[in-house]
Amino acid sequence: MTAETSQTLDRGLRVLKLLADTDHGLTVTELSHKLGVNRTVVYRLLATLEQHALVRRDLGGRARVGLGVLGLGRQVHPLVREAAMPALRALAEDIGATAHLTLVDGAEALAVAVVEPTWTDYHVAYRAGFRHPLERGAAGKAILSARRPPRPAGEDEDTPGYTLTHGELEAGACGAAAPLLGVTGVEGSVGVVMLADVVPERVGERVMHAAREVAEALR
Repeated sequence: MTAETSQTLDRGLRVLKLLADTDHGLTVTELSHKLGVNRTVVYRLLATLEQHALVRRDLGGRARVGLGVLGLGRQVHPLVREAAMPALRALAEDIGATAHLTLVDGAEALAVAVVEPTWTDYHVAYRAGFRHPLERGAAGKAILSARRPPRPAGEDEDTPGYTLTHGELEAGACGAAAPLLGVTGVEGSVGVVMLADVVPERVGERVMHAAREVAEALR
């Protein structure tokens, strides 16, 4: 900590990060151990965060992230969209296909930014706000691929770093997407959707490059 930072705010933010990293919540004792502070401090932190609906405690006393974070999350989308637009524009123009940034929203994939190419005679209409299950479509499957633990050294990988699909969301449309990697607090993918029988070979690598560009812009 430096003279310009707030120790209390730092601890509160650490509490939120710890709770966000667990599905089953944490007790006051567990948080006390992880933060290296006494239980009284943790109680005060939780009480303050509860007042803002950022934390909730169940009947067993375990603290979890509260619904108040959803309101904050909705404000993040415009910032993420703005950061991703240059890479998406370049991707759409290069490939001649509709490019998109997709983020996780619960059990669904949510398109938060879409760029259509300017020079093609026709392309797939794909709108910001479009939702679909994570288990369907290249965008959702790319996100799920990033959740899988890495294979041991020497074993083959399941994918080359991107996901290809055909006709899963729209008949006759192909999709290619790569996950965003190394961006704290953001789970998503960058991809393209096109009308084609087969995704051209270079598209996968180009989508991965765009995903890396977006990830760098968000760090």
